[in-house]
Amino acid sequence: MNNLEKYRSLLTDGVDGLLLTSRYSRHYAAQFDIAEGIAIVTKAGGYYFTDSRYIESAQNNIQGFKVVETNRANPYSKLLNDAIAEFGVECLGYEEEYLTVAEFAGMEKDLKAKLVPMGKQIDKFRAVKQEWELDRMRKAQEITDQAFEEVLGRIQPGMTEKQLQAELIYCLYKNGGDGLSFDPIVVSGPNTSLPHGVAGDRVICKGDFITMDFGALYQGYCADMTRTVAVGYATEEMEKVYNTVLQAQLAGIAVTKAGVTGAQVDGAARKVITDAGYGAYFGHGYGHSIGMQVHEAPNCNPSGDTPMEVNMVCSAEPGIYLPGKFGVRIEDLVVFKEDGCENLTRSPKNLIIV
Repeated sequence: MNNLEKYRSLLTDGVDGLLLTSRYSRHYAAQFDIAEGIAIVTKAGGYYFTDSRYIESAQNNIQGFKVVETNRANPYSKLLNDAIAEFGVECLGYEEEYLTVAEFAGMEKDLKAKLVPMGKQIDKFRAVKQEWELDRMRKAQEITDQAFEEVLGRIQPGMTEKQLQAELIYCLYKNGGDGLSFDPIVVSGPNTSLPHGVAGDRVICKGDFITMDFGALYQGYCADMTRTVAVGYATEEMEKVYNTVLQAQLAGIAVTKAGVTGAQVDGAARKVITDAGYGAYFGHGYGHSIGMQVHEAPNCNPSGDTPMEVNMVCSAEPGIYLPGKFGVRIEDLVVFKEDGCENLTRSPKNLIIV
């Protein structure tokens, strides 16, 4: 079943068309990324509308849709209504999380079809990755690993967090990234106790931990990894916390396989941290699904009751954060398989001192 057929399988119970407004769903349906546009899918056919900035690329690369240019004479509302009339659509499923209130109000007023929210049903197909998607994620992670290896040689006491972040971004692009999965997190010293801290003007010093959370985007798919390294030396306490986090991550990875729930994976890692006396300092979930977006569903956290399926992808990122002192997080990307998992991340996880 190709991606368009997956979407068409949702056309039941009175819903006879899908309105794809998010970049992610349009990319998934067309298997080609266009920055802006709207697509409509019906059992009888589909249209992909975009403007003059992207029309040539869309016409040359998109299959399965009739590609039509939108402009002042033919706004989206007119083109959509033409398609609604052509295909006899009475009810359109739409992605409620990707429309503003103003956009929805305009569509509800202008379109000659009833609008029904179907975002969760539309998104669910992306949870299980196809092999071509995994290949893109493998490449994205390979670029990310290469960037990490290169940036290690650029870390110097005296540089600021912002300067290191700039070096990291450069390395992600230099090694083949199409973009960034998200704005990298680069924090040092006591700032590493902030799980999603923001790089600032703090000067990196010997004896600091540095946490870097980052990922390359490749052909529309994200990578995501975190490594915590020490500058110059690590104290006994720093080593203890680091090794606890590493053992927690390995415990989570050890139980990662199709059929287990996200809560079970989270629980295996959380037990290690709790048993070591740091349970109060691990506040976030063990991991999140990832693909076209850096945060997708389902998740590996205490409330994750969904049994994970073959070729779902999730981050493995336990952490310990001691306020005012330091924090440690180690993150890999893993693919759920029948008898275990495939770890996409190749970077070393032993405590690195630069």
